[in-house]
Amino acid sequence: MPERKIRVLVAKPGLDGHDRGAKVVARALRDAGMEVIYTGLRQTPEMIVESALQEDVDVVGLSILSGAHMALLPIIAQRLKEADMEHVLIVAGGIIPDEDIEKLKEAGIDAVFNPGTPTQEIVDFITSHVTLD
Repeated sequence: MPERKIRVLVAKPGLDGHDRGAKVVARALRDAGMEVIYTGLRQTPEMIVESALQEDVDVVGLSILSGAHMALLPIIAQRLKEADMEHVLIVAGGIIPDEDIEKLKEAGIDAVFNPGTPTQEIVDFITSHVTLD
């Protein structure tokens, strides 16, 4: 029986209309052998959590460029926890100031990747932090 692939939901929370980076990361994860579900633009926290539940994902990847990261990402982490999905790894990327990274980690975001991060670094982080049953 083949080993189950890591399932990753890639989402764009908020009103941000730019998804090139999210698509680049989604493709890199897929090329690394992961199963990737891309939700598209303008997702609410509720939509993201519902998709994560329905798709039974191991990882939620959030891409945000709008500056609303401190408002939206902690809500998503909290809603995942409330949905008994605290086992899900949460990673974020985009335009996130260095001074906000520690606050996001305290709110439940496991890793933050800024623009220019090599995609292999993201792949390596995910594969080293996800344990498949």
